[in-house]
Parts: sequence; structure tokens; C-alpha cells
Amino acid sequence: MHLMRKRRNRRLGRTGKKILSLCLVAAILAVCIKVAAVSAPYIEKFTQQAAVLSAVLGMPDGGLSLIRQRFADEIDDGEEESDPYVTPPSTTQPESESSGESQSESSSSSEPIQVEPVPEENRGPIVERTYTAQAGGIYIPLDHGFLKNSTELSNSDVQAQLDKAWDLDLSTPEEPTVLIYHTHATEAYEPVTRDYYDDRYNSRSTEQDKNMIRVGDEIAKQLEAAGIGVIHDTTLHDYPSYNGAYERSAETIQKYLDEYPSIKITIDVHRDAIEESDGTRIAPVAEIDGKKAAQIMIISGCDDGTMNMPNWPDNLRFAAAFQSQMEADYPGLTRPIFFCYRLYNMNKTPGSLLLEFGAHGNSLEEAVYSGELCGKALAELILSQGE
Repeated sequence: MHLMRKRRNRRLGRTGKKILSLCLVAAILAVCIKVAAVSAPYIEKFTQQAAVLSAVLGMPDGGLSLIRQRFADEIDDGEEESDPYVTPPSTTQPESESSGESQSESSSSSEPIQVEPVPEENRGPIVERTYTAQAGGIYIPLDHGFLKNSTELSNSDVQAQLDKAWDLDLSTPEEPTVLIYHTHATEAYEPVTRDYYDDRYNSRSTEQDKNMIRVGDEIAKQLEAAGIGVIHDTTLHDYPSYNGAYERSAETIQKYLDEYPSIKITIDVHRDAIEESDGTRIAPVAEIDGKKAAQIMIISGCDDGTMNMPNWPDNLRFAAAFQSQMEADYPGLTRPIFFCYRLYNMNKTPGSLLLEFGAHGNSLEEAVYSGELCGKALAELILSQGE
């Protein structure tokens, strides 16, 4: 009897352990289901972002640059960088024979610029590329050139806006009409045209003859030569702090608009940064009259209902007219207009655009040449509109 009771107790013990194990498994399963339910939105968001990242990196016209443009404001969290600037490569420009020669004239000298040699281990590859497009998909043909529709608007809706007349009062071009400024003035280029870059140099400079201000000088020079009133603001909005640059440049724009109500066009002059996953930098180029020019990309913003930019259709039509003028005068000079959901201070006037002159793989000479061509085309457009 005692033995039977002992065996029965042993069986009950094993049964109890099985029941306890089943309960434990059920409890763990319930917790896993709850965690999965809570995490699902985050997993879905991560999956979507990973898919977008993969698609963008696979695009032929500069995945990294598009990521930078798309997420620039989100990255700008208000924290100051320690010091993102380094001394540009040492260069020597031959002295001009005439002491009165202007900066623009001296920089176009045929004499080569002397640059310090770059050690082999610090050289990264640069590949030249000319960006083009064909009608279809997200590309809309203009009179000359193309527009890349990166919004949720259908191509037919965008075309309906483009079909409307471009109406910007430019009847008094001799008054201050154009404001050129630089949200990221310290963006810079390679000192000379070559097939490699110096990885010790981060393509930024506070020296005005080496950064975006030099390109703005050339645009302003061409407008002034055509008798068009232009103001070129040379404030370094991104130095010493890169973050908050757009807020500071917005204040600068408003200051000039308050002082000169005649300003109809504001141009924010930048350069792009196109780099592949292996570190190869892309230099967008076009050959114009036997010289290499950095290709120009116009960015025109569209309001998704959150940016208080009711004038975006006016900016779009101005962008299309400007693109067509540059392409008619200098075929191949431009990349397709990037029409996207970005603000970039384009709510200030009906003629506010952001222009990217080449990328950090281009040379300063190529970018300055593009500034010259851009300025001439813009002057022609303004004067024709004012007739």
C-alpha cells in the first residue's frame, strides 16, 4: 500500500510539472503576442524606411544627395557641431599683371593654379557624369529641359500648373530685383579639376574666394553687366553653427524684402554632394563651348499642406522658365528640376528658388563658369519678361 501511494504521488508530480510547463509556455506566448502587437507599427515603419533607403541608393542621379535633401531639416536638431571646418587645400593663383583686375577676371586666368600634392593614401576617386532625362515616368518635358516630379501630384496636375502663364512683374529691372544669398555659404569644391579628391578636406571653407560666395559673385556680375539691380548677401549663415542656417537666412531675406520691396527673385546658391557607397564622388558636368561646367539643378518646392507656401505654383512656373532659358542657351547645363515637398525659404516671393551648382566632386573653376552662364541666362529671362 505504501509503495502504491508513492507511485501515485510520483505520477501526480510529473503531471503537475507538465501542467506548470504548459502554463509557462502559454504565458510566454501571450507576452510575445502582446510585444509583437505593440511593436508592429515600429517594425512596419522600419521596414518602410529600409525599403525607401534601398530604393534611393539605387537611383542613378545621386541617392545620397536626395537623402540629404529629404532629411536635412530632421537632422538639424539645434545642436552645434564642434567645428566642421578645416583649412582648404593650399592654392596659389598667379598674380595679375594689372593691379586693378577684378577677382572674377583673375580667377579665370589661363595660368594653372598651383596645388599641394595629395598623398596616394588620401586620394578618393571622382567620376564625371552628365545627368539627362527622357519623358515618361516622373520626368515631365519642358520647352527645354525636364522636371522631375517627386511629389504625390500627378504629372497631369503638374502640367496644368505649368500651362498657366508665368506672371512676375519685372518691368523695372534696374531697381533691386534679384537677391542672391547662401544658406550654406561654406560649401566648397575641389581646388582644381582632377579625377580624385583629398579625403583630408571636407569640402567646406570660410574663405569667400573658395566657397559658394565666389559662385554668387559671378552670377551677380553678369546681372550687373546687363543693367539688372542685384543684391548679393555674403553672410555665412552656416558658420560657426551649421544647424539653424535656414532660420538665419530667412531673417536675412526678410530684411532685404522690407528694405527693397522691388525684389521679385531670391536665389539660394548651394552645391550638391553626390557620393556612392564605395566613397566615389560624382562630379556633374556639361561641356559648354569647349569648357567643362558644373551642372546646375534647380530645386522648386511644393506645399503638402504643412508649409504655408501658397505661392509654390508661381515658383514652379518661374523654375520652368529659368530651366528652359538655361537649356536653350546652353544645352546640357542643367539637371532636371527637382520638384519636391521642401520649403527652403521658398515662401518669401513668387520667384524664390534654390540652385545647386555641381557637387563636391566638381572644381571651383567649373562651378564659377556655371555661375557665369547661369547669370547670363537669368539676365536674358528677366529682360525678356520686362519687355
